[in-house]
Amino acid sequence: MPLEQLRTLLIVGMCVVAFLMWQQWRIDYGPAPTEAPSATREGGGEVPPAAPATLSEDAGVPEIPSGAIEEQVAPATTAPSVTEREVVSVTTDVVSVEIDLAGGNLHRLELLHYPVSVDRPDLPFRLLGEIEPDIFVAQSGLLSAADAPNHRARFRSARREYALGDADELDVRLDWESDGPIGVTKVYTFRRDSYLIDVSYEIRNNADMPWAGRLYGQFLRAEVPPEGGLFRTYTYTGGVISGPEKPYEKIEFSDMAKNMLERETSGGWVAMIQHYFAGAWIPDQSAINRFYSLEPDGVRYVLGLMTPGVQVQPGDSSVLRIGLYVGPKVQARMEAAAPNLKRAVDYGWLWLIAQPLFWLLDWIHGVVGNWGWSIIILTLLVKLAFFHLSAASYKSMARMRKVQPRITAIRDRYGGDKAQMNQKMMELYREEKINPLGGCLPIVVQIPVFIALYWVLLESVELRQASFVFWLKDLSVYDPFFVLPLMMGATMFIQQKLNPAPPDPLQARIMMALPFVFTFLFLFFPSGLVLYWFINNLLSIAQQWIITRKIVGPMS
Repeated sequence: MPLEQLRTLLIVGMCVVAFLMWQQWRIDYGPAPTEAPSATREGGGEVPPAAPATLSEDAGVPEIPSGAIEEQVAPATTAPSVTEREVVSVTTDVVSVEIDLAGGNLHRLELLHYPVSVDRPDLPFRLLGEIEPDIFVAQSGLLSAADAPNHRARFRSARREYALGDADELDVRLDWESDGPIGVTKVYTFRRDSYLIDVSYEIRNNADMPWAGRLYGQFLRAEVPPEGGLFRTYTYTGGVISGPEKPYEKIEFSDMAKNMLERETSGGWVAMIQHYFAGAWIPDQSAINRFYSLEPDGVRYVLGLMTPGVQVQPGDSSVLRIGLYVGPKVQARMEAAAPNLKRAVDYGWLWLIAQPLFWLLDWIHGVVGNWGWSIIILTLLVKLAFFHLSAASYKSMARMRKVQPRITAIRDRYGGDKAQMNQKMMELYREEKINPLGGCLPIVVQIPVFIALYWVLLESVELRQASFVFWLKDLSVYDPFFVLPLMMGATMFIQQKLNPAPPDPLQARIMMALPFVFTFLFLFFPSGLVLYWFINNLLSIAQQWIITRKIVGPMS
């Protein structure tokens, strides 16, 4: 492929990539559309009073698998209205929780260390809630052909408020309201500095026959319609499951609607994830668990799992347990909670490149203590890694600049004969020992690194609301005064001046327009990513200027 065609393809490819990423950041972090505020969203305000969403009695209750227990679950108690709702409030050092006594479910959870925005440090981000349209609830219960509390059964609590205080662990005990011979206590165990909650069911069989059943945990989640145009890209919101065969498998809402999930696997976990945050049910990793999905009403979706069935003999008791992670997608915390759970930090198809980049960035931050300076140091290290590759590219471009008058002469002389012109140019390249692809291939190699770093800055919750200097209070959103994009555009313009001008007039005009196009596209990029690009451009300019000066001589 001729150099001119390859260069044109690279230009088009880079513009498409930049445009798609700009669309993402424009939608996620640009001026917010007019809508009712919701505390579950970035930058939301106070949550207005609203009735919680309700389903029919049996909607969202999973069926007992055939072969384990033959009968279906008994009809559940209808959920109470908002005026009748009874809740238990729990506060730890990291979360504020409300447990609905109708089902004993987590129907609200706020993250105390994660404000909705830099400007509202007093308003914690709400991850779980029943405020439309962002319905996200963690439900659990027991399934049995006999009497058992599912996620709509009534519970009672000795207290309505619990606080961790100075303790390291807090148990919240809920007793099932039942007059039958089966007694059940649902226990939530909260720990200091932890987003992993233990959920256990203490079962007491006072009947004269064995009790058989199993525990299930599930998420009820509504799909929030995406906004944006044809080229909109967005961070993934939906279901994820993990097992030995596939450590990370997305189960999109459309998949739940078309093909109900029904799978048995050893260990694993099920999760509902969104930008920066996630909820995951984590069962016994040595047991064979059953994953499932439901679509109870066409608007909301259920993704959950069932643990293996157990039997409790008359007069005996048993405890069924499951873990629940609800919090930020901090890789160290998620890795400690369950195998492969850190994969919920979705770096896309460049995960193998993005993961080491994040590890290095996180390590640098542990040394310098500031994410902005960490990005600058990471940029320097990446530049050093590609130093020789970049040097080869700049040398090739410098040689091209040196023979530019001869190339122009060949074009003028053989412009009417393409074959002859290409032959003469190849002879010139061989004579001057120029690789016509030498200036392009290093760029191709570095593009995956740039895209991987884009996903690192997009997905890593550690950079959320991370300040740098002066006006840059949040490196995960765009520069409010557009200073960094303008400086980045200026460095791109300087780089264009150092490169040899393409002989083709159309390509020359495209190249000269690129700094202005990229400046416009980068206006709503995260300031952290623009900072990386700006520093990388400065280092490239210095390297390219030295190499070009040595080969071509002083430049006017």
